[in-house]
Amino acid sequence: MREAEIAGGFRSGYAALVGRPNSGKSTLLNRLVQHRLAIVSPRPQTTRRRTLGIVQAPGHQMILLDTPGIIDPAYPLQQALMRTVTDVLGDSDIAVLLLDAAREGAEPPEIPECVRSFAGTRIAVLNKIDLLRRREEMIPLLQSIADSGLFAEVVPVSALTGERIENLVSVLVAHLPEGPPFYPPEQLAEQPERFFAGELIREQVFLRFREEVPYSVEVVIDDFKERAGARDYICATLLVEHESQKGILIGRGGQAIRSLGEASRLAIEDFLGRPVYLELRVKVAPKWRSDEAALRRLGYRP
Repeated sequence: MREAEIAGGFRSGYAALVGRPNSGKSTLLNRLVQHRLAIVSPRPQTTRRRTLGIVQAPGHQMILLDTPGIIDPAYPLQQALMRTVTDVLGDSDIAVLLLDAAREGAEPPEIPECVRSFAGTRIAVLNKIDLLRRREEMIPLLQSIADSGLFAEVVPVSALTGERIENLVSVLVAHLPEGPPFYPPEQLAEQPERFFAGELIREQVFLRFREEVPYSVEVVIDDFKERAGARDYICATLLVEHESQKGILIGRGGQAIRSLGEASRLAIEDFLGRPVYLELRVKVAPKWRSDEAALRRLGYRP
């Protein structure tokens, strides 16, 4: 039935990836696009901004939107992140709710209100099935999700290993509306290179520092110059909320910031496919996560 539906014409549309922190949204985006667009870390709430990735194939164009993890917001930055989730859902044809198979029990999982109220098609993805000791464990959960009546399809996958991803692609494509493509056939993303440079630096902060430090860091790309015959020049400022956090990022004798800069440079070069010169600075912006004016300057909408 799906093949017949897809054969009726070209399909294109937007699918929002939503779910709790660490449910695997960014990993799934990278897996489906087959390119590392979204940053990933073991820590929750790594994603702060909408990241768009495009799956191009004969007969369809699927535009994926990665979103921050759904939480109960406690301060203005978190409120801005949840506004991003609702804004993305408002622009999407499909809501893809990711659920962690290793975390959920046999009881019906809690479905966020923004997903319940979504007017388009809802697809549930039971992710991380590779972490289950026995695959039979997911059967009651799959049934409880289906019994909720909220979802057109329930699909178990492992975004990390790629297991059953082709089945998920088939399901998503079947629910895309018919219509012409929105983007040129060679395009994989929408954001400019400076956006990804900032995200890759922030990813390294999450991977290298502990406790509250990564959550207090925002990366601002001050300058991004492509230079013919020379390395691209990137200058970035890392905003933190306290002097103590600035000291941690810089480290004794500047060792921590040099190590962060080297790792970030290599990640950016791998992404861009060309050499860069990266300069990092650290600046204290007191309580920027709770300052609505500061958040607006940084591009958030509290």
